Amino acid sequence: MEAAVTIRAAVAQVARLQQDASAHPPLGAALSWIKYFQSKRFAATYADLSAGDPYRAATRFFLEELYSDASYAERDRQFSRVAGALQRLLPQPALSTAVALAQLHALSEQLDHAMGHALLLGPNAKESDETSRYIHAWRSVGRRTDREAQLQAVLKIGADLDRLTRASGLRLTLKMMRGPAYAAGLAALQRFLELGFDTFASMGKRKPGAGGFLAIVQERESRLIDLMFEADLTTLQAAIFGASGSASR
Repeated sequence: MEAAVTIRAAVAQVARLQQDASAHPPLGAALSWIKYFQSKRFAATYADLSAGDPYRAATRFFLEELYSDASYAERDRQFSRVAGALQRLLPQPALSTAVALAQLHALSEQLDHAMGHALLLGPNAKESDETSRYIHAWRSVGRRTDREAQLQAVLKIGADLDRLTRASGLRLTLKMMRGPAYAAGLAALQRFLELGFDTFASMGKRKPGAGGFLAIVQERESRLIDLMFEADLTTLQAAIFGASGSASR
């Protein structure tokens, strides 16, 4: 039951961090702002891909399912509840994707939590420019190896979903699971699996396919990590949000 144990441990870690944030409203507010800012940043970085085919649907999937400021608490609870069943029923490639998703969420929550503390306690906590506040919190946390691991986990999930679209009979299996999944209260998890499968299956029908999209993500996110750790604030603001550097609502 190694995969099930890994999934449950990752979900439990996320739950503990979220409970900590709920118990400390200023930290919870800081975390909400960080997630909001990151979602806005991703939308800005990939605005060109969101504007049209062939990558509009994939960009929306990444933004809403991996980079969103929305809560994934319900999906996590469902994930943990059926971890054992996933290990028994899913083919190994799909199970690997499930494990990677759980681990990515746990790592992302750790990093966001650390940034929330840095935002509250750092000397730039009252910085009026939002981008500057975010950058200072990022640099205060550091953990470059974890940032790079976070990106690699995102890319692995994308590559896994792409491979799963070529697995014989898997789409039919997902369709057959829909009724039982909804009846068992697993709607959020079922939706993620179906949406991911359909998004990457559609993208795979056009050249350069999912590989082209993931290559763009790797190039842009790797460059941004380099800039976040090394560039001056003006360069970073331009790179993230254009010349204004604004992330205001």
